[in-house]
Parts: sequence; structure tokens; C-alpha cells
Amino acid sequence: MRQLLGEIMQLNLSAIMRKGQVASQSAKQATFWIVFSSTLCLLASLILVTNLPAHIANPIRALNHSIAQIAARNYSQRLRFDRNDEFEELANNFNKMAAKLEEYQNSNLSKIIFEKTRIEALINNIEDPIIGFDENRLIMFANQEALEVLGIGKSELVGLQAEEVALYNDLMRLLTQDLLGRPASGATLASEPLKIYQNGKENYFEKHIEPIYAQTNDHENENLIGYLFMLHNITTYKELDVAKTNFIANVSHELKTPIAAIQMGVKLLKDKKIGTLNDEQHQLIDNIGDDCKRLLLITTELLGISQVEAGKIILNLTQTHPKTLINNALQATQASANEKNIEVVLEIEENIDHLTVDVEKTTWVINNLISNGIRYSHENAKIIIRCLSHSAHIIFEVQDFGKGIDKQYIHKVFDRYFRIPGNKSQGSGLGLAISKEFIEAQGGYIEVDSELGSGAIFRFFLPKK
Repeated sequence: MRQLLGEIMQLNLSAIMRKGQVASQSAKQATFWIVFSSTLCLLASLILVTNLPAHIANPIRALNHSIAQIAARNYSQRLRFDRNDEFEELANNFNKMAAKLEEYQNSNLSKIIFEKTRIEALINNIEDPIIGFDENRLIMFANQEALEVLGIGKSELVGLQAEEVALYNDLMRLLTQDLLGRPASGATLASEPLKIYQNGKENYFEKHIEPIYAQTNDHENENLIGYLFMLHNITTYKELDVAKTNFIANVSHELKTPIAAIQMGVKLLKDKKIGTLNDEQHQLIDNIGDDCKRLLLITTELLGISQVEAGKIILNLTQTHPKTLINNALQATQASANEKNIEVVLEIEENIDHLTVDVEKTTWVINNLISNGIRYSHENAKIIIRCLSHSAHIIFEVQDFGKGIDKQYIHKVFDRYFRIPGNKSQGSGLGLAISKEFIEAQGGYIEVDSELGSGAIFRFFLPKK
């Protein structure tokens, strides 16, 4: 029995030892695999940490670069991602957008080129010379008429600075003298017509320089983007004006002789030695005498106008009261005012000084201003004539309440031959120019204030002494 118990105990111990060995071996294996798995996880983590940011960031960086290219109008930019994920789908959609933009740009460019060609054709078909400058006075374009007037080819003009062309072209230097060396604050117009020899004859041109402004992106401010230079051929008007001046001078001179003869006849008829006249005959003779005086005054005024247009103003200075000048002008215009039922209001300052002026020429100026006011006033309107004393000058004003003058034409109304575009009234465009020369010849000056739709005030100043 003891022997059996010992053998059983020995077997149990052997079994326990074997199980302990197996458990130890299993623990070692488990430890190995845990360490191995941890190492693999660590390596995988390191790989992910190293490659995953670049895997995401590189496509985003490429997309950002491509968007910048599109913003710079490089619509040929494309994205290429060789991967089957959301980034590849994003790249495909981006490429479709860029293709559409490129297509639009090409179609828009062709339209712009077509419009540019059409504008160039229109400019070349304009009969007046036209030259375009950018804001830095680089010559952008010139039509054929401008090239012929300047006597140079297109390659010698377009794409060059105005200063550079003016160095070897005297006419270009003369034409651009108002443009070179200063920016234009407004449109300018030559005070005297330019005489240019072309096609074997003298041609007269009126010079215009118009600054061109364009709105900025905020649609609030306007920036200067260039200048448009134009020459208006007034040769025909000049020739007609010379012919008219000669005609007026000749007719006025020839009329004086028969008028003087009529006056002499009237004087003889009034002489009782010739015979006795009844009251009706006396009235007729007096009327004839008055008409002769008016005709003589008109011929004298016509001679004065011809002197102005010929540049030879002769002044006949006498002392007179300003009210006398105004009344003389009103007598000549009252009939026209009555036809339109226009009320003429006089506002003459009391105790105003006498003036030493050319009565005929000053009366002519007032007459012209009143006539213009009547012409551009509506029926049943009002015209105000003022005479004020100010400092060293006497001020005459004629105010109407007609349609007024657009601001862009204010500085041109005193220039010869100028007529406001769209104006249906007949005229040579010389009345205000002659008025200006009459006033300036007497040491004064003339100006105008007007707004479109609010009428105009023409005002001239004459020195008291």
C-alpha cells in the first residue's frame, strides 16, 4: 500500500512538473508574440506618421498651386493624381472647370480682337485726323488722316512716345504742345486755328485734346487712362468766313454812299426853299431820315464785324452811361422778345458810373447776348439784364432761363465756329467769339455760368477807367 501511494505521489509530481514546464513554455511564447506584435504596431505607426501627412498634404499643395495659376488667368493649368480616391475625383472636376474657363477666355479673346478691328476700321473711316495716347503719352493708334497730315508712316508713330516723335516732327511738336509736359485736367481747344499745308494748299484745323477716364473696380473712382487728340478741318468754314468778311466789308462800304445821298435828299426836302410840305409828308420824311440813321448804324456795325474777323479792331471810345448801352440794345431786340412774349427785366444799380467805351461795339455785344437769350428761351419766359458796379469794373449780365449749356461745352462757347452739338438754331458760331474780342479789345473780359436745364448767365466786365 505504501509502495502504491509513493508511486501515485511520484506520478503526481511528474505530472505537475510537466504542466509547469508546459506553462512556462506557453508564457515564453506569449511574451515573444506580444513583443513581436508591439514591434509591428510601432513600426506601422512610424510608417503612418511619416507618410500619411505627405499623402494628404501633397495633393492639397498641388491643388493650391493650380488655383493660384487659375487666379493668374493661366487657364491651361491641369491637375494629375494617379490614385483611385477622392483626390482623383477632385482633380477631374478641377480640370473640367479649367477647361471651361480656357474655352471662355479663347472665345472672349476672339470677340475682343473682333471689336478692336471694328473700332480701328471706324477710326480710319473718320475724315478728321485722330491720335490716341495712353496715360503716359505713348501713342496707341492713329488713323490714316492723321498719318497724312503728319507726313509719316504708321511704324514711325504708333508705339512711340509723343516726346520722341516731337523731336523730329515739327508738326507733332506743335500739335501736342498742350499735352507734353503736363497732365490735362480737362479738354483743351486751341485758341486759334492751326494752318497746315496739305495737298498743295492751306488747310485750317481746330485742335481738341480730350482726357479719357475709366472707372476703377470699385465703380466709384475714375482714373485717367489716356488722351484722344482730334483735328477738326474747318478749311471750308474759314474760306466761307473770309469770303463773308470781304463781302460784308465791301457791301458796308458801298452802302454808305447811297445812304449819305438819301440823307442829303432828306435834308434838302426839309428845306423850305425847295417847297412846302404838309404834315403827312413831314412825317414820311422824318421816317426816311430815321431809317437812314438805322441803316448807317447797321453798316457801321457790319464794318466793325469785318474788322474783328480780319483782326483789325478800331475802337472809337466815348464816355456814356451803361443804361444808354442797354437801352440801345433793347431797341434792336424788343420785336424778337415780343414775338415770343418774353419779359425783359432790367436791374440797373443806382448811381452807377459812366464808362469810356466804344458805344457801337459794346451795344453790339449786349444785343448779341440778348438775342441769344431770346433764341434759347421758351415762350412766355423771362430775361434779366443787370448792370452792377464792382471794384474797378462795371459788370453787365444777361440771364436767361432756357435749356442751358452742358458743362463739357462751357469752355468752348467763345471759340470761333463752335456750335453746341445737336443745336438746331442757325448760326455761324462767331457771335460769342466776336463779343469776346470786342470786350477784350476794351480791356475787359467775358465769362459764362450755366447748368444744363437751368439757363445761362453771360457776364462781361469793363474797366471804369
